Amino acid sequence: MNQNQTHAFNRLSLLWLCALPLVSCTNSSAKTGPNLVYKEGGKPGVVAKINGQEVTEDELIADDKLTYIDLKKREYEFKMAQLNKLLVEKFIGPEAKKANMSTEDYVAKNITKGEIKISDSEYKKFVAEKKIPEAQITPQLKERINGYLKEQKKEQLLDAQIAKMTKSNPVEVYFKKPKLSVDIQLADAPLWGDPKATVTVVEFSDFQCPFCSKGADIITELKKKYKGKIKVAFKNFPLPMHPDARPASEASLCINEQGSDKFWKFHDLIFKNQDKLGKENLDKYAKDVGANVDKFKQCVDAKKFAAKVDEDMKYGEKIGVRSTPTFFVNGQLVSGAVPVEQFSEIIDDELKSAKN
Repeated sequence: MNQNQTHAFNRLSLLWLCALPLVSCTNSSAKTGPNLVYKEGGKPGVVAKINGQEVTEDELIADDKLTYIDLKKREYEFKMAQLNKLLVEKFIGPEAKKANMSTEDYVAKNITKGEIKISDSEYKKFVAEKKIPEAQITPQLKERINGYLKEQKKEQLLDAQIAKMTKSNPVEVYFKKPKLSVDIQLADAPLWGDPKATVTVVEFSDFQCPFCSKGADIITELKKKYKGKIKVAFKNFPLPMHPDARPASEASLCINEQGSDKFWKFHDLIFKNQDKLGKENLDKYAKDVGANVDKFKQCVDAKKFAAKVDEDMKYGEKIGVRSTPTFFVNGQLVSGAVPVEQFSEIIDDELKSAKN
């Protein structure tokens, strides 16, 4: 399990614990709180009425919209995970019963065909993609990585089998993937692509964050795949635990002043050299991307864009950004450096909708 997954697991565990009823040492007769009356059949979009004034759902959620969106996405993912379990039970279970076997044994014999093995190349590819330093890989961590990859491969084989079994017998689903978006103001953020492009990808990132480096690679893939169809905007969100991120953020905007093409080259160069972000290195990168180094140095020394970085951070916090990288695809939240396929799913839907 990588760090993103560990954090996700911890967050889900915390939500589960917080959802538990209070069961210890309380005096029910001393219960206090507002007098609430639950009713049905209210106006669409209205969730409460206080002192005779209607409260809309947007007013209720207010600046915590990202938290709400994240919860709705988790609800959908939970339902899909449960649905996938039921599919195994409903489609493969009967086959296992005919063979007088447990479902687990049937899957092992007929679908995964024995113990799943992870090759050295598969393991190394995963470590490289996740940018896990070799020095940090203990025997226990290696075992966990292999366990994760085995489980992933098992799920892929099960998915392929279920796909075959439902090809002529599709599953009807009556809940939809939530499509909730935030209106992101680009202002004068560095921009790549046609300003009139149908799809806008906004990247809130930290130049010293290792996961952001993976996020930058994803952005590069998207630029190649959707050239002419998307535009990409960058918002600085340097985190306090990364001392070199803030100076790099200000430096990047000094480069952007000399041209957005230079900014994106600088953007890519910094993410590829996250362990070398000192002042001399930043000067070198400015020269490497073809910027006027004297103007760049003057801009950096004057802290010309310090206020702009503050503005990006305050704006990010206002709309609910809490970690990096955080992306918005036409306002739809994508948290973390997730596989490029998750971005493509949203982008393709948005492009399709634009044609209709």
